[in-house]
Amino acid sequence: MEKDFVYMNPDRRSREENGVFSGPVARLQPNMSVEGWPCDAGSAALENYVALEDATVTERLKEGDFFIKGFTRMGELGFGLRGDTAAGAVCGGKADIAFLTDTLGESRVAASLKGLFGYKPSYGVVSRYGLIGLVPSMECYGIVSGSLENISKTVMIISGFDSRDPSTDESPPDFNITLDMKNPTIGFLSQCMALLDEKEKEAFRASLDIAREAGIGVVELGFDDFSLMADVHNVIGSVEASSSGGKYDSVRYGHRAKSDNNWNDMYIKSRSASFGSIVKAYMLQGGYFQYKAYSDFLSACRIRARILQKTNRLFEKADLIVMPTSRRNLSIDIQYSISDIYKTFTFSLYANITGGPAVSVPGLAITEDTDIGFQILGPIREDRRVLSLASILTAAINRKGAK
Repeated sequence: MEKDFVYMNPDRRSREENGVFSGPVARLQPNMSVEGWPCDAGSAALENYVALEDATVTERLKEGDFFIKGFTRMGELGFGLRGDTAAGAVCGGKADIAFLTDTLGESRVAASLKGLFGYKPSYGVVSRYGLIGLVPSMECYGIVSGSLENISKTVMIISGFDSRDPSTDESPPDFNITLDMKNPTIGFLSQCMALLDEKEKEAFRASLDIAREAGIGVVELGFDDFSLMADVHNVIGSVEASSSGGKYDSVRYGHRAKSDNNWNDMYIKSRSASFGSIVKAYMLQGGYFQYKAYSDFLSACRIRARILQKTNRLFEKADLIVMPTSRRNLSIDIQYSISDIYKTFTFSLYANITGGPAVSVPGLAITEDTDIGFQILGPIREDRRVLSLASILTAAINRKGAK
C-alpha cells in the first residue's frame, strides 16, 4: 500500500497557506531514505527499519520546492516491477513525479506501460547515497512523469557532486531541454528489430518515420553483442546482489526467525526467511558465480567492457541510439522467475550496463496494444541531448496524433 507520510518545505507551506502553489508533488519508494520514515525497501529483511538520516536526493528535494507525499509500493529491493505502483501514482493524479529504482530499466518500462515519460540519468550524475538497492554499479534513481519539463527541473535539483558518493562528478551536465539540435542523427539497432513481432515493428517504424518528418536523420546500425546484454547484466548483477545482501542479519532490524539452537542458526534461518523467492534465487546465483564459477563472472566483466567500447564507436555514427522500450501485451505481475524478469527488460538493460542516460517517450500507437514506447539512449553525461531529442520527438508525435 502507498504510505502517505508527508514533508513540505516550510517556505512552501507558508506560500500555500496564502494560496500560492508551486513545485511538483513527488512520491518516493521505501528504499529512499527519509529521516524518521519507515524504510523497508519492500523486503522483510528491513522490517521495522526506520531511516536514520535523509538520502542526498531527499535532502535536495526538501531544499527545493517539492511536496514529498509518501511512498509507492515497490518490487523487493528495487529488483523488477512486480507490485510496483510508481507509474500508477502519476497516472492516478497522486503525484506529478515518482521516483523508482532503475536497476534493469524499471523507470522506463513502467512509464511505457502507462503512456508516461521514464528517465534514467547517467550513472554518477545523481548521488546514490541513502538509496537501498542490490546492484551498485548498474542501479540509480529513475523518474517517471507525464511531463518532460518536470523531469528536467527535478534532475537539475537533485544532481551534482556528493562527497558521500564517490561515483558522483564535481561538474554535472546541463539538463535544460531547450538545446537547439542541428541535424541530429539517430541510429536503431538491427538486432533489436529482429526481436520484434510484426505489430511491434510496424509501431516502431511509424515512430522512426515521424522522426524523419521532423528533420532527424535515421540510420541502421549493427551491434553483435546485443544478444549478450541479459547474460552480462544477470551474472554481474547477481554477484553484486549476493554481496549487497550479506549485511542483512536480522540483529537490529528485519524479520527474525525463531531458533532454539544458537545465534548462528538464527542468522541462517532469518536470512532464508527474509527474502522473497526471486531475490533469494538471484543472490544464490550470485554466490555461485563468486565461489564456483568465478571465471564466468570475469568473462561477463570483460564483455561489459567490450560493450562499452563498441557503444562509443556507435556514437561516432549516430548522435543517439533509439529502440523500443518494452514489448506489447506485457504483464509485470506474472514474473515468477529471473528469466521472466530479464525478458521483460530486454531493451532497457543496455543503458544500465553502459551507464549512459536514457529516456522513454510514449510512442505512436497503431492500435491500442502496440504502444511499445520509444527509448532514446545517449553517451554518458549527454543527458541534455537525450532529453532535448525526447522533447522534439514528443512534439512531432503529438502533431501526428492530432491529425
